[in-house]
Amino acid sequence: MINLEIPAKLEQVHQMAQQLASGVFRPISRKYDAIEHCETPEELKPVAQMMAAMPRGSGKSSGNDDGVKNGSNMTGIMAVEAMCWGDVGLMLSIPGSGLGNAAIMAVGTPEQKEAYGKLYCAMAITEPGAGSDSAAISTTAVLDGDEWVLNGEKIYCTGGQRCDAVVVWATLDKSLGKAAIKSFIIPRSNPGMSLVRVEDKMGLRVSDTAALSLNDCRIPKDHVLGSAEIADTEAARKKAFGGVMQTFDNTRPQVAAMALGVARAALEITREIYEKEGVAADFSKQPYNSTARELELYRLEADLEAARLMTLKAAWMADNGQPNSKEASMCKAKAGRMGNQVTLKCVALCGELGYSERTLLEKLARDSKIIDIFEGTQQIQQLIVARHLLGLSSKELK
Repeated sequence: MINLEIPAKLEQVHQMAQQLASGVFRPISRKYDAIEHCETPEELKPVAQMMAAMPRGSGKSSGNDDGVKNGSNMTGIMAVEAMCWGDVGLMLSIPGSGLGNAAIMAVGTPEQKEAYGKLYCAMAITEPGAGSDSAAISTTAVLDGDEWVLNGEKIYCTGGQRCDAVVVWATLDKSLGKAAIKSFIIPRSNPGMSLVRVEDKMGLRVSDTAALSLNDCRIPKDHVLGSAEIADTEAARKKAFGGVMQTFDNTRPQVAAMALGVARAALEITREIYEKEGVAADFSKQPYNSTARELELYRLEADLEAARLMTLKAAWMADNGQPNSKEASMCKAKAGRMGNQVTLKCVALCGELGYSERTLLEKLARDSKIIDIFEGTQQIQQLIVARHLLGLSSKELK
């Protein structure tokens, strides 16, 4: 059973990540927001080495003897939330922390994990004609002897310029739809994969977002993640694609944690500004005895706490081997929306201080929007939740 008390090991992870956020990320946040398309910030290179030495949550929770575990998912939530309190873009730019790493560690072979697990691996899914619908991917992968040959175009690839390798989603047979979609590990230096452009963005400006082109890109046969076989029955094909999508069940709670960190940062800055003006939160008062400004802060705090609890539950389920696809989408939808609403409201509550660059509020608001979009938009998450609740397939409910 889930225990809402955070165990000591995870509190230690959170404290270490918070120190990193306040000591390294915050002081350089404005600097790298203004320098777009730069190389990997020098300040992040020692951080990558430090991250590898951080304690990982595993084993039983404090005080439990029932086999309940807090593993890599809960550890990730604690670390990501605290680091994003400092700066989301810088957190995403840490070498070795790409979305492709999560995919490799989730479904890769021991050999693949050894070769690529410690490198900086990006993930390339989105295409010009296949945004939220991953099953519409048209990038092709054809087996030619002992090599795969990939052709296609990928866009909005986070870390696609700076990474060491990219996990690319491609189809073995377009006519079979999602059943034929596989993921492949491609070294960034592969001559068949070229950088088309790096996007200019509203937020997360230090994090590179790339468009990539694959032209007769050849990789060894063993660079496919999971099985290269296409299932011969509808049920088996559905299960196979579910395995490909399982990566998101682990990463969507971490994206939700990004929103938690951004929202917490905005609320803390807003409270500091208000306290200087003599307005402080007093939860002992009844709502009807509070001012409109106080009441708004209470609502924002409650919204943040609701998203936090949903995120913790989804991560806890993943660590304990429980299917969490619905919960992962629920927390991502809730937290993504909450993060954007809280940061924008904080900008409004603080007036010119919120809109100017004298505080980080306007930057937090810019950074928050993409969290509600990437790894599945708000609308896609709601659609996934609806399918689970109604017991309908993707064909039955579009």
